[in-house]
Amino acid sequence: MSRFVVVTGASTGIGRACVDELVRAGFTVWAAVRTDEDEAALHRDHPEAVRVLRLDLTDPTSIEAAGERVRAAGPLHGLVNNAGVALPGPLEYLPVDVFRRQIEVNLVGQLAVTQAMLPALRLSRERGEEARIVMIGSIGGRIAGPMLGPYHASKFGLVGLTDSLRAELAPSGIRVVLIEPGAVATPIWGRGTAAADDLAKTLPAGADRYAKQIAATRANAARSAAHGIPPARAAQAVVRALTAPRPRPRRVVGPDATVAAALVRLLPYRLLYRLAAR
Repeated sequence: MSRFVVVTGASTGIGRACVDELVRAGFTVWAAVRTDEDEAALHRDHPEAVRVLRLDLTDPTSIEAAGERVRAAGPLHGLVNNAGVALPGPLEYLPVDVFRRQIEVNLVGQLAVTQAMLPALRLSRERGEEARIVMIGSIGGRIAGPMLGPYHASKFGLVGLTDSLRAELAPSGIRVVLIEPGAVATPIWGRGTAAADDLAKTLPAGADRYAKQIAATRANAARSAAHGIPPARAAQAVVRALTAPRPRPRRVVGPDATVAAALVRLLPYRLLYRLAAR
């Protein structure tokens, strides 16, 4: 009997790699995307093992419609909350609407999708089967640097959301796991740079004081896009979180994330903040 998993943000990067790895592991995947092209690509590559959901995390009607389809189909083994964006810029001049969109997609949307899918996850538990939620966080939810304040705020918030969900759902036997990758070679870096370019056109003259930090952040994004770990590595951690008898509640993925997590744990805050500012 097929086990079903929902994956949001399934068109590229970690989300698409999760679809591929889950199909390889024998799951049937509800893959959530936004465009006709992405839907066609998934049907082409996985015609038998993928069901496509059209989902916009900022549209409650879209989320509820996706939830209705999944709930009508029966029990759900897993939910992978992966969809997200990175909207960079100096907080002093960042339009509040941009910040609000960052939180809406990366944090509010994660809760809305979880609420929509929980009845199907509970049905799985009622049948004596596993039910798990995997949140795709970031090492940026442990340590924050300049120019990525909106992204860091969303990922720090996701840690709290995940921890509370884990505690609340523990009596129901629904496990909640947080995956915290470091740099992953995905299109999110290019999209983030494009968003920064659009924002730069609207910044006042005083924003020039952030020029060095903006340039350093761009360089870091380019390095991450070119040299980050492959998305499949993060996806393999997701599959383990969905299949291991006792998955770790939090799992860091990637060498840079491992180092950063150690620094957060070991360094005094004063020194940690100095390093982050650079």
